[in-house]
Amino acid sequence: MNKTLLLVDGSSYLYRAFHALPDLRNAQGAPTGAIYGIINMLRRLRNDYPAAYIACIFDAKGKTFRDDLYPEYKANRSSMPEDLGRQIEPIHEAVRAMGWPILMIEGIEADDVIGTLAVDAVKHDMKVVVSTGDKDLAQLVNEHVTLINTMSNETLDRDAVIAKFGVPPERIVDYLSLVGDTVDNVPGVSKVGPKTAAKWIAQYGSLDGVIENADKVGGAVGENLRAALDWLPQARVLVTVKTDCDLVEQLVKFPDDLGQKPEDKAALLDFFQRYGFKSWLRELSAELGAGAGTAAVEGQGGLFDTPDAAAAAAATSRTPAAPVKTSYETVLTDEQLDKWLDIIDAAPLTSLDTETTSLEPMRAQMVGISLCCEPGVAAYIPLAHNYQDAPAQLGRDHVLERMRGWLEDPAKPKLGQNMKYDSHIFANHGIRLAGVAHDTLLQSYVFESHRSHDMDSLALRHLERKTITFTDVCGKGASQICFDQVALDRATEYAAEDADVTLQLHRTMWPHVAESEQLTYIYEKIELPTATVLQQVERNGVLIDADLLATQSNELGRRMLEIERQAYELAGQPFNLNSPKQIGEIFFEKLKLPVVKKTPSGTPSTDEEVLQKLAEDYPLPKVLLDYRSLSKLKSTYTDKLPRMVNPDTGRVHTNYAQAVAVTGRLSSTEPNLQNIPIRTAEGRRIREAFIAAPGNVIISADYSQIELRIMAHLSEDPAMLRAFAEGEDIHRATAAEIFALQPAEVGSEQRRYAKIINFGLIYGMSAFGLAGNLGIERAAAQMYIDKYFQRFVGVRNFMEETRVRAKRDGYVETVFGRRLWLPEINSPNGPRRQGAERAAINAPMQGTAADLIKLSMIAVQDWLDAEKLSSMMIMQVHDELVLEVPEAELDLVKTRLPELMAGVATLRVPLQAEVGVGPNWEQAH
Repeated sequence: MNKTLLLVDGSSYLYRAFHALPDLRNAQGAPTGAIYGIINMLRRLRNDYPAAYIACIFDAKGKTFRDDLYPEYKANRSSMPEDLGRQIEPIHEAVRAMGWPILMIEGIEADDVIGTLAVDAVKHDMKVVVSTGDKDLAQLVNEHVTLINTMSNETLDRDAVIAKFGVPPERIVDYLSLVGDTVDNVPGVSKVGPKTAAKWIAQYGSLDGVIENADKVGGAVGENLRAALDWLPQARVLVTVKTDCDLVEQLVKFPDDLGQKPEDKAALLDFFQRYGFKSWLRELSAELGAGAGTAAVEGQGGLFDTPDAAAAAAATSRTPAAPVKTSYETVLTDEQLDKWLDIIDAAPLTSLDTETTSLEPMRAQMVGISLCCEPGVAAYIPLAHNYQDAPAQLGRDHVLERMRGWLEDPAKPKLGQNMKYDSHIFANHGIRLAGVAHDTLLQSYVFESHRSHDMDSLALRHLERKTITFTDVCGKGASQICFDQVALDRATEYAAEDADVTLQLHRTMWPHVAESEQLTYIYEKIELPTATVLQQVERNGVLIDADLLATQSNELGRRMLEIERQAYELAGQPFNLNSPKQIGEIFFEKLKLPVVKKTPSGTPSTDEEVLQKLAEDYPLPKVLLDYRSLSKLKSTYTDKLPRMVNPDTGRVHTNYAQAVAVTGRLSSTEPNLQNIPIRTAEGRRIREAFIAAPGNVIISADYSQIELRIMAHLSEDPAMLRAFAEGEDIHRATAAEIFALQPAEVGSEQRRYAKIINFGLIYGMSAFGLAGNLGIERAAAQMYIDKYFQRFVGVRNFMEETRVRAKRDGYVETVFGRRLWLPEINSPNGPRRQGAERAAINAPMQGTAADLIKLSMIAVQDWLDAEKLSSMMIMQVHDELVLEVPEAELDLVKTRLPELMAGVATLRVPLQAEVGVGPNWEQAH
């Protein structure tokens, strides 16, 4: 410690901290995200990297020598966001109060200050740690200097620099000269990326070697290199970090003036109070003694006490207790197993986790079980580790039979991270897991839906703990091993930690969920039981007709060949229909089509949006869209689905991801059942391959116009409420209101307009978007919107009030209280902010619809279980439930299913579910 200098590149972290939490504010509305990020980073650094000498370096205002050398230096940087600018002085104030010397030296960039200090420190026989996110500083790395990136938990020593960039630290300047630096607007060699630069340096030894051998480099890239020869020496100067700056006038004496200073706790107490950092305020108050700052904590409204920001605050600013000492045990004997069976039998809550042979839940076999009942004390029971010289283990069947009573007992509360997966693993071995009381994945999802929910991220965010990752234990890529090959001591360290951290996460997150009645309802009455139902639906699976899919695949292939020939004729030559480069050449060089937009590299784009736009006026883009549509159907469904049939069940088993969409909607993978298109005949035909087993039929139950019904409920608009209450066709009723007609007088085209307007406006569609959808002038579209809001005043008022609440709170809510976070709602970036405003309007509808379909799944499954029926739920897609029903139960299920779905909630308008029956999904839908 006494020989270590810790340097923080404050400038590199400012923007990253700001953009990580752009909308964090205190009770007075002042932005605090960047302040929080910098303080939190410095607190962690002081603990993780003890050093006798420290400094936090920021860029000073004004020009440096690089601006004089190259006037375009950093010219592409936009001005600092206003909300970030407001936080600069408070950041400096906080950093100084924490005891960190601040260096901002006029005329010298932060990188050059860091480089000079690092070299001086090495001369004093010191070790240097530089905390930065700037790749340019990799050139400073040597046996004495190491870079760390607290945002990505990356450490760069010499070997890591080589692994990351393909060149050693002493060649980073050469590397950057060739690839350029887009952040600082320093050009490199055109079209030369990291791989090419590293290859050239390896081949020719250095930038000078590359320059000397430029005539030997062939192709277009060689021409680009030769064109840049005059520029490269200047580029090298611009990207070289200076290590000989004169700091004497600014820095009296090195290293004494960089010695750690004690924190000014009184100043910090005042600072935390002013900016609403209540957790840190409480912690510091307790440290200073009872009563210090207590009145302020109790009495002043701040970020962490206001209802509108409580969740955001707890998610981002919780300071955990001191690290828990760990005692992890490997259970290899019956005596040890008996001891742990007694522990979990008596425990009020047990954290449970499984280690397996695969991430595919239906095919994975159990390798081991981990248990934890108190923080820091956990056990790992290895069951099937199979490597040379592996110690003898208790047999899997033996252990599972000993644990069966506890595992299947609903009165023994259990906790886990993604317990749906673990339930599958136990089911694979004949055990029906019961008593799942808590799931940290779902707690995080309910509490902070807009954040990541994996255990490693949660531990870092809430416990400030870097966990052992799966790749740490098993490796990655081609060299990755199965968990049953991991040595028992390492497996115990990893698996027991999983159970331990999960318990600690529960103790940290659950109080925040429990303090809100609405969030508790969402968690306990919707998400936890939904996970149980989803596990059952996934195991049920769906039967598919592989022969029918094979026939469809052949037909799609023939259609694609026909379209390919048609495209060749329109282009006047053969070309690769999957090559953006060749498509661009045909479109913009040969056919001279208009450029709609460009890629970040400046070339004309040929993405989906561009094709859609060009297809309005030109035949070739329309043909390419048709080709892409058929190609996606073929590769994603008709070719792939038959290969996904589980050989043990003969069915396809999707995985429903419960904690992905911020609105609460489910998503499915392997296969993705949510994205099978229904607007094209080819897409609908794929649904024909989802069939019922002999003696059964498919029943589809779909909520009718659910989002419009929710809008009527939320807005309390009299016209909408009346239309739904009287069972009117809502689109016809809307058309009658807009066009001042009687419902019977509304024509089909007017109803179509009204339908587009109804759905468009609840998705936040503008006049421009509506005009495009209706194929009319923008002024006419605006007129329809104005008429709509004149007739549906309640809807207009709801939308305006929702925008205001969203900006104030940072989130909107569903009918049931699910919080739908909008991180960009106060963004200084106009398009992002407008996108968040549109999402704020639609999110309550989508989120409430998601809550309703989950409640329906729970109600339907409970009824099927209570009646002991053979019917089973096999899919959930958007607002639809799909069941496979024996013909003998058809009448009962067909009658009861829509009643159950309509009865899960009471809104101001009646809920309605429509039911269809058929031998396959398409005919039932």
